[in-house]
Amino acid sequence: MTKHTEETKFVKDPEENTQEYILQKNKKTKVGATILIAFLVLLIIGLIISNLFFNN
Repeated sequence: MTKHTEETKFVKDPEENTQEYILQKNKKTKVGATILIAFLVLLIIGLIISNLFFNN
């Protein structure tokens, strides 16, 4: 069994020459993260509004 010494990074800069990363710093990743965060915020707001509506 070979030992892998390179550590996996969370975000890869465009200048880095590595394939060990989870996310890349580019437009597609930023748009995807923005959509995901907006969806989660809307979901939380919906939960709060439905809680207020059904408890009254």
